[in-house]
Amino acid sequence: MAYQIDSSCIGCGACAAECPTNCIVEDGGVYKINEADCIECGSCAGACPVGAPKQA
Repeated sequence: MAYQIDSSCIGCGACAAECPTNCIVEDGGVYKINEADCIECGSCAGACPVGAPKQA
């Protein structure tokens, strides 16, 4: 299942910088994952300082 970014996102953008498919976008100061493009690699989860990306 694709990753999703939960409400603990602090809007730092570390996840987006690591995403190999560029499926993470900023939306109102936080980041969201386009689940249709997510390849479930976990790069975003490893880069996030607060652990906001979680596998759905």
